[in-house]
Amino acid sequence: MASLPFRSSRQPSRQPSRQASMDTRDDIQIHQDHYIGIDVGTGSARACIIDAKGNIVGLASENIGLWQPQQGYYEQSTNDIWRCICLSVQRAISQHNIDPTTIRGIGFDATCSLAVFSTVTDEPVSVTGPNFDSDRNVILWLDHRPVEETEKINATKHNLLRYVGGKMSIEMEIPKVLWLKNNMPKELFDQCKFYDLADALTHIATGNEKRSFCSVVCKQGYVPVGVDGSVKGWQEDFLTEIGLEDLMEGNFKRMGGVDGVNGDYLSAGELVGTLCEKAASELGLPPGIAIGSGVIDAYAGWIGTVGAKVDLEDEQLSSEVAKNDKAQAFSRLAAVAGTSTCHIAMSPNPVFVPGVWGPYRDTIQPGYWMAEGGQSATGELLKYVIETHPAFNQAISIAESYNTNIYEYLNEHLKEMAQEQKAPSVSYLGRHVFFYGDLWGNRSPIADPNMKGSIVGMANDKTVDGLAIYYYATLEFIALQTRQIVETMNKAGHSITSIFMSGSQCQNDILVRLIASACDMPVLIPRYIHAAVCHGAAMLGAKAASADAEGKTEDLWEIMDRMSKPGKKVVPTEDENEKALLNVKYKVFLEQCYKQLEYRRLVDETVSSWKTGDT
Repeated sequence: MASLPFRSSRQPSRQPSRQASMDTRDDIQIHQDHYIGIDVGTGSARACIIDAKGNIVGLASENIGLWQPQQGYYEQSTNDIWRCICLSVQRAISQHNIDPTTIRGIGFDATCSLAVFSTVTDEPVSVTGPNFDSDRNVILWLDHRPVEETEKINATKHNLLRYVGGKMSIEMEIPKVLWLKNNMPKELFDQCKFYDLADALTHIATGNEKRSFCSVVCKQGYVPVGVDGSVKGWQEDFLTEIGLEDLMEGNFKRMGGVDGVNGDYLSAGELVGTLCEKAASELGLPPGIAIGSGVIDAYAGWIGTVGAKVDLEDEQLSSEVAKNDKAQAFSRLAAVAGTSTCHIAMSPNPVFVPGVWGPYRDTIQPGYWMAEGGQSATGELLKYVIETHPAFNQAISIAESYNTNIYEYLNEHLKEMAQEQKAPSVSYLGRHVFFYGDLWGNRSPIADPNMKGSIVGMANDKTVDGLAIYYYATLEFIALQTRQIVETMNKAGHSITSIFMSGSQCQNDILVRLIASACDMPVLIPRYIHAAVCHGAAMLGAKAASADAEGKTEDLWEIMDRMSKPGKKVVPTEDENEKALLNVKYKVFLEQCYKQLEYRRLVDETVSSWKTGDT
């Protein structure tokens, strides 16, 4: 077995605790199979334990380190991440009295971040320039260092770009690999092998080099064999044109190899292998537990939500409804809303949508196609808007005095403002404020990292009332941009009629209702609001545990149908006045979006002949 990418001197049990856990049961769990889902997000690692029915019986998390050596650079360490995973698993088991011998399978999801290891030692390789001497070997998804590399890639107009919405995002991993080649010493780069973070974690857990279709297809430019004439998955002409021909050596061994030749690629939850002795010891589990092929975190959100058995025509959600047909998934959009928001949809056939990543075949279910829209910053945008307002300190003090968070306080404050001003609705308060919030660029459907924000109706209001209106305008922007993404996807050939939302923003009742009303479709909230993503990861563990002697596993949709839990449904407003106002606001939103592109073009044409310090 290969040496694993963490040092034995770093025993997870000896590290200080940075915990957040939830006691869901006090009784000892015996004579029952359990599965663990491990979710590595931007800020924390979480372990979720479910029983055979999909009920969460244990949950714990640990904050992970995040380094920002300079503006736009974000780095993490797999040593630190693995330590936090170990602590989370140990805590979830011990605090909830789970017998470790009942764990049958483990599934992983993680952010779509690039992890780098040595081909010689299997140890982490630093991504921190210029000396490359830290133990930080992960370039985080939101790291925007490879600007020139991304532009170079998109200038090729290569056919594979069709499968990422027409443009490769700076958040994807091939631009980051190219940046490392351009900035690392050659002898160091030549010894690097590259993983999506979820694949790095299954490698640590098993010692195997198997890769997930979800990782390589969605984020590394891999086109599954047979799609558009793809022969090896990796596109040799593309890699040569962008200057990464080095990766072709050894039949692409440093990226995972060629499927069926010197590599093995798996759909979500298929059996990677079993938990090795070293990883088992660090996790506090017995070796031999089945490990499922991992997925990017947003896709775990899809797995953990859209399989819920619900009657969308019924006001009261219940699990006592007919078994889901897989075709129902085609009309359900998963919106995984945290720091950013990802919009995931499945289709039986490829649907090409400008500005939406995909279509991706085999990533979740063999033979089916996934598409991924997204908003680069939603939770982060709300945080920025609130914290940069002059009234923030006053508002947060009031919220704390009421023992609530800033979002709940502002929501209640808006409702009180509407009552005091005898306004027909909260939306009426912000009728003359038009906020466009692409402060972190646009992921979908414009696919332009240079997009910025704009506001019409700004006033010299430094009060909490002014903050509340600005905050509401931001919620409105998030909802209207969701409508833009859904409409773009449906116009291209998708058939989305409902949104299954997960993540921290599910708790914001005003936002959820705005999304339902703006998109004119129901929004479904899962039972486990805070754990839908790691709940989906645990289902991958259940799938891996179902493997027979030949490695064949139960269909993932069957597991989702059995284990997913309904929560509550939020329907669009029936108020015709509010509908009309949202429709007008959407018209203005679109004008703000496309006028910005026009204004930039006009200015760029004007200054194109200017001499600058760079010429």
